[in-house]
Amino acid sequence: MMMYISVCFFSGVWVFCSNRKHLLATLLSLEFIVLILYMIMCNYLNEFNYEFFFVMILLTFSVCEGALGLSILVSMIRSYGNDFFNIYSMLEC
Repeated sequence: MMMYISVCFFSGVWVFCSNRKHLLATLLSLEFIVLILYMIMCNYLNEFNYEFFFVMILLTFSVCEGALGLSILVSMIRSYGNDFFNIYSMLEC
């Protein structure tokens, strides 16, 4: 089980590091990494019979991160017309 979780986590990190063109693919890989971290936290807390309060805090932060990412994506699409990173100038943003 731990091998499967580590392969999934590192594949999410690899996609996040290698994909630099679209913001949507980057956001999806970040959400995938957060879900894997959620699974790791649940397994760890379940193994040692701890409370799942920290999992709720992690889910709250991941929802806030997802909402912030989607709002940035919508504002970029409305202002520029697409979500390609290569057409943006850092001086304009």
